Amino acid sequence: MTESLRIEVVGETNVGMKRNHNEDNFAILDEEGLYIVADGMGGHASGEVASALAVGTIRDFFKATSQDPDKTWPYKMDRGKGYEENRLITSIKLANLKIYEEAQGNIGKRGMGTTVVAAFAVEGGVYLSHVGDSRIYRIRDGKIEQLTEDHSLLNDYIKMKRLTAEEIANFPHKNVIVRALGMKENVKVDTRYEAPRAGDVLLLCSDGLSGPVEDADMLAIVRSSTDLKGAVRRLIARANENGGPDNITVVLLKWVA
Repeated sequence: MTESLRIEVVGETNVGMKRNHNEDNFAILDEEGLYIVADGMGGHASGEVASALAVGTIRDFFKATSQDPDKTWPYKMDRGKGYEENRLITSIKLANLKIYEEAQGNIGKRGMGTTVVAAFAVEGGVYLSHVGDSRIYRIRDGKIEQLTEDHSLLNDYIKMKRLTAEEIANFPHKNVIVRALGMKENVKVDTRYEAPRAGDVLLLCSDGLSGPVEDADMLAIVRSSTDLKGAVRRLIARANENGGPDNITVVLLKWVA
């Protein structure tokens, strides 16, 4: 974390209006500077098993490597990246393997998986990582910018050919994710580094927020809220006002001088 800046953080999850149980999970680990949102999928409540396993595995790996930096890692380091970025990637790869093995060993959990987004605050900056279609946005200077790219069929189509706004709105396979934890034995984890400024807000969310609520609406809610707790609650309320079709999870981080 930048010496002169501290982080304020608030998170909340909500079942939404259409689901009877919540398959999302999140974690705020201030000691580690680690903040996670996971959106589980799979029948018979196995989605919530997958998202809980993701959050728990990432948390446990970070705690273990904090206490023993020389601990043997289950994956080789990527020499092109630094220690902390590798630590984040390895924790997510390990979570992927745990979920995959759990699903393979239990017929009732076959096909379970989860998305994940994580922000890891380090000296002078923050590493962001994601797998799936949960998102991280940055709010800075009155603008909102999506910092992650959805690993979804819709996004693949958008990149391959220009779809009209109407085609995007009516795309029949919006919920199809092409990359998630637990789908295969190995997973590619996308990461990026950001240098926050005073006043920056990071918004981590499941698609229960980013689906029913427009980016501009998210921006307006965060900017007009007097504190982070109020902003989180208003964001969730707006998603529910707009139908609440899925579980909604929001974590807001603000860098304060």
